[in-house]
Amino acid sequence: MRRVACCRATRLFVMKLTKMKKYILLITVLGTLFVSISFISKTESLVSSEYPSLYTERIQAFKQKQTALLRRIDESNVTKESDLEQIKEIIQQTRVQLKGVDFWLRYLEPISYKKINGPLPVEWETEVFEKHEAPYKREAAGLTLAYLYLEESGIEKKELKRLVQESISATDVYFADSITKHLADYHHFYLCNRLYLLNISAIYTTGFECPDTEQVIPELLSMMKDMQPVYVAYNKSFPATAIYPEYLELYEKAIDFVFKQPNDLNDFDHFTFIQQYINPLFALNQKMIHKYNVSSKNLVDYSLNKNSTSIFDKGLYYAQNTKGIFSRVTDSTDLNELNDLGKLLFYDPILSGNNLRSCASCHLPTEYFTDTLNRTALQFNRVDRLPRNTPSLINVQQNHLLMMDGAHITMQNQAKSVILNPTEMGSTEIALIQKVLSCKEYNTRFTKLLKYTPQEKGITIDHITSALTIYYSKFSNGYSDFDASMIEKKSIDPIVQEGFNLFMSKAQCATCHFVPQFNGVKPPYVNSEFEVIGVPADKLFSRVSMDNGRTVVYVSDEMNRAFRTGSIRNAPYTKPYMHNGVFDNLTEVIEFYNNGGGAGRGLDIPNQTLSSDSLHLTKEEINKIEVFIQSLNEHIVFEKPPLTLPVSKDKVLNQRKVGGEY
Repeated sequence: MRRVACCRATRLFVMKLTKMKKYILLITVLGTLFVSISFISKTESLVSSEYPSLYTERIQAFKQKQTALLRRIDESNVTKESDLEQIKEIIQQTRVQLKGVDFWLRYLEPISYKKINGPLPVEWETEVFEKHEAPYKREAAGLTLAYLYLEESGIEKKELKRLVQESISATDVYFADSITKHLADYHHFYLCNRLYLLNISAIYTTGFECPDTEQVIPELLSMMKDMQPVYVAYNKSFPATAIYPEYLELYEKAIDFVFKQPNDLNDFDHFTFIQQYINPLFALNQKMIHKYNVSSKNLVDYSLNKNSTSIFDKGLYYAQNTKGIFSRVTDSTDLNELNDLGKLLFYDPILSGNNLRSCASCHLPTEYFTDTLNRTALQFNRVDRLPRNTPSLINVQQNHLLMMDGAHITMQNQAKSVILNPTEMGSTEIALIQKVLSCKEYNTRFTKLLKYTPQEKGITIDHITSALTIYYSKFSNGYSDFDASMIEKKSIDPIVQEGFNLFMSKAQCATCHFVPQFNGVKPPYVNSEFEVIGVPADKLFSRVSMDNGRTVVYVSDEMNRAFRTGSIRNAPYTKPYMHNGVFDNLTEVIEFYNNGGGAGRGLDIPNQTLSSDSLHLTKEEINKIEVFIQSLNEHIVFEKPPLTLPVSKDKVLNQRKVGGEY
């Protein structure tokens, strides 16, 4: 207000002066303003420099550690065990230094991070914002791979140095102006922090990217302590958008909790840590994101939902558009209309080539939209069997890539593919539309909804598949007892807690089935992972399954026999298991992993991503893991089938039965 009043007074004064005096005064005023602005800028720079300075100092310190590691490797004799142990020790020290900057590195440039601390030598996963393109090869490097390389025989110094040198080169990326410019505002901070908390719950506490499981908890504690000065520096630099005191207080308690826990990963209480500390911290961070109107331009945030108040919210991230061509529909009446149409179509064999098979033929709603009675369903010809097990449609929208081989990027394309597949539903697009429109009810109801799809001249197969996905996706909104214990802190069987802790540690399940959906989508939830686990063709492990998995879609040696990691939610209701339905119960599945997958049972699978070593799980531990998995059963209210189907002008079509005949 003072500035405005001053400006008005100045203008009135200037109007009374001669033209020359105006110029002199104007120059004087501008000069004064320039000096004032320069002073303010310098003052703000002094105030705000602590946070970016800490960033620069830490990354420089990390790079110095990397350089020292490279120098030690260069001076070492890699054939001597003592030298290798020294290199391992320096790698571990460098990893600890890395944890002090992980907060920034993983968020600001995740691709470069794979060169610094990549978990796998080669990855082919495609992010959600790239999934319309073919996946491309990403070769990783860095500390984890260097450590693992030291465990191999025939170590070559050149290769070891390459892994470290590439990590050093990748670190230089974080000094670039395109990265450091984000440190000038507060927006990136809360988004970095969100990813940091999600990674604590799903990555940092499981050994996913730590080659020595004995170091998982010490690294976690070191990292959490290193974050405290970051929080302090941030608050000094950005006091107007400071971190809530209650967040800092709870974070301090979280550190104290980890400090009092055993260093052994297998003895760490993951359940209490996430329930009492990390999930509430996440909720507070989301609250601050809202209050401070945090915005993002980073593709890392592409899928995440800023409105979620819990890591275990079903809407934590968006992987699929369940409405398809009807994305514009928000009116509840019209959405209900689409749901009703989708339900009718789901049970209507009119979608098949012979009018005898419906979606419900294989995806039985009473069995969590799968088929628990058959390892694989009948083919369209009613004689042969399909090569793969029928997947549940529950929670399918929590995956970016669909089908077991990731062949589809949208739910609607997936449905279309099944309908038009000659070995599944055997329909054709032209015949399908003709038959559906021959039913007055379908024709009339869809025609009323065409206002939402002005880009289409008439009713298409996309309208049909979108109605289908709107219908069955609503059954993916259920929560489990485990979710309630995490979100609302409701009490739960102690055996569930013990089973979850085993799942996250000794059993190594969580290194592929990530919190919170327990599928292959990990923070920041922008891609779907595929794993090679060596599924056998039979229970005798006489040979590996000949299904090539991901390479059916995109050929690559690394992804041969790789399959998308599915969710274990509702697993007790979705047997049989694996892509070929080879296992009949959860005990058999856990024993398969316990024995090191296919390679652990003697099958020749050189690219297996699952460790072939035994997990040494006892029967009691396996039972506890099963109890935990049962706690992930979601409370879903299923509906009864429609009593009748729409009448067609074609009398032959009116003989079709609700749900089909096979």
